[in-house]
Amino acid sequence: MPAPRISFEFFPPKTLDASFRLWETTRMLAPLRPDFVSVTYGAGGTTRQLTHEAVTTIGRSFGLNVAAHLTCVDASRAETLEIARAYAAAGVSEIVALRGDPPKGQGRFQPREDGFASSLELIEALKAEGDFTLRVGAYPERHPEAGNDDADIAWLKRKFEAGADSAITQFFFEAETFLRFRDKAEKAGIDGDKILPGIIPIENWHGIRRFALATGATVPGWMDDAFEKAARDGREQLLATALCTELCDALLGEGVDALHFYTLNHAHLTRDVCHALGVTPTVALQKVA
Repeated sequence: MPAPRISFEFFPPKTLDASFRLWETTRMLAPLRPDFVSVTYGAGGTTRQLTHEAVTTIGRSFGLNVAAHLTCVDASRAETLEIARAYAAAGVSEIVALRGDPPKGQGRFQPREDGFASSLELIEALKAEGDFTLRVGAYPERHPEAGNDDADIAWLKRKFEAGADSAITQFFFEAETFLRFRDKAEKAGIDGDKILPGIIPIENWHGIRRFALATGATVPGWMDDAFEKAARDGREQLLATALCTELCDALLGEGVDALHFYTLNHAHLTRDVCHALGVTPTVALQKVA
């Protein structure tokens, strides 16, 4: 089985220590030659400037293809497109176009009167704006705001019709979750090869578990038991590496050829899983400052 194509997600640092961790994470993972790396926005667009700085720095210093997250939250249409133009001027050709999470305490997303009302409007505007590769979000399990089990597929299809080039899923814990979603998408006329499964290596089970429940992802009971037993023996990292590798291997066995890793700015576990899948380093990419 050939090694998969890979990509990584990072988030912008808010402190000096976090900056060092992002730099070290990128330095360790860049030699694996990802197709692209993405840099997130904070909830409510709170890290807009930090995201821009991280995107341009990573691209310049490591020679990586960087996709910048761009959301509809707390910005006018004009401001959002100005950000997109600034990315284009900096040589960034890929954007992850998302509606975005509402600011803390707001509850449901409320668009500004002069802002984009949905990811569809953002995708259409970016497609008209220039030659961007547009990636979007997808939900293999029902989004908390979806009306029914088919709503996410219908919405994803509309994103592709609006101009999306590929989709990255929310993370999941069992291969069947993604495979069922891919089957439904293909039945609806979506090219399954354009859907990248989002993989989250489990650095901290309790933290990931809370995150999963907040986003509507199913937490299998057997994983609670497995990590409880592993914690007693000090084998959490070994278990996490084995489970993530097994999940990826199961997906590859079903024809998936590209994987997107949510690194949480921690490199070691993601790197170990990639090595286990046959993705090996090439040459050091970091440029001397």
